[in-house]
Amino acid sequence: MPQKLAILCREELKEYDFGAGHPFRGHRYQLFPQFLRENLREENYQIVSAEKAQDEDLLLICSREYIDFTRDYYRAAHLGVDYNGRFYFFHSMDNRPIGRPGKLEEAARLIIGQAKKAVDLVEEGEFKKAVSIGGGMHHAKPSFGEGFCLYNDVAFIGRYLMKKYGLTRILILDTDAHAGNGTSEYFYHDPSVLFVDVHQDPRTLYPGTGFVSQIGEKEGEGYTVNVPMPVDAGYDSYNLVFEEIVQPLAIEFKPQIIVRNGGSDPYLNDQLTQLGLPIEGFRMIGEKVRALAEICHGKEIDLIASGYNENILPFAWLALIAGLAGIERSIEGAEQIPERYRRDLVLNDTEKVVREVKEKLKVYWRCFR
Repeated sequence: MPQKLAILCREELKEYDFGAGHPFRGHRYQLFPQFLRENLREENYQIVSAEKAQDEDLLLICSREYIDFTRDYYRAAHLGVDYNGRFYFFHSMDNRPIGRPGKLEEAARLIIGQAKKAVDLVEEGEFKKAVSIGGGMHHAKPSFGEGFCLYNDVAFIGRYLMKKYGLTRILILDTDAHAGNGTSEYFYHDPSVLFVDVHQDPRTLYPGTGFVSQIGEKEGEGYTVNVPMPVDAGYDSYNLVFEEIVQPLAIEFKPQIIVRNGGSDPYLNDQLTQLGLPIEGFRMIGEKVRALAEICHGKEIDLIASGYNENILPFAWLALIAGLAGIERSIEGAEQIPERYRRDLVLNDTEKVVREVKEKLKVYWRCFR
């Protein structure tokens, strides 16, 4: 039976815009809400607004110096003022706006505010599941922003769940095509968070981290699980990884909540990545996560922002949401599937990755022995 979702979204998200010519534009946050209203009955979801995060919220995940610089730099950039300062001390080149960006830092605070609201809605029982549109800024670190990410809402959710609600077993599942290097850094030593990251082989894609050998350190050793997918990995490869890696780990870990982040960039014709997932693959991911959430009484928070093919982005995002909510409806993309993606030609390579992951982590997890 479909579950009514809380969908956190505000018009101001369109300000998360690095400027004309940059791969990450705010138009996606105007495109998707309209597509959602046209294609999903309102009985299946409720739009919820959140307030922007304050400094005290950001200090849960960022240094004061980083917050101050980020605020001042992006406000000046929006006004067309050249405020160079020490930009490359705090941010990578891909976070440098082009021309006049939107009110980026304010929109980034809204994304953290939505993360906070999503946690409160789920933990206080108003909704079983909450989806934050614009969430999943998984490259941002405590004192350094990169990969189009200013403040890491994935990390905020983990820290906030621990601080306010005392949770000690949080499963973070990252299905973005890029490895979540920022999220990984936050929890690399922390056994309270099982971080499972399914992403394109880091030898072929930014940020160049997320190898099988990166498993956490100290008390967190064994609690970081990287699954580097071969280039062109498609539906069968993702299904295999969920059945052989994600599901057994979740059953053994027994999370109190699941947090998933990732948008449409594993799609077979994304502009920045080289994976092979068709639209039905995104629905499958949503369905798998919904089933896993039964372990924790249905509690799940979903964060959706990425994707660099605007023709397909709303279809893939809707497929994720429909799968998560258990909504039976056909969702077909706006593009023809190329012949080479009609079968998953790299399944054998994915099987090798799965075996490697199990071998590396079997000492920590009974399910892999």
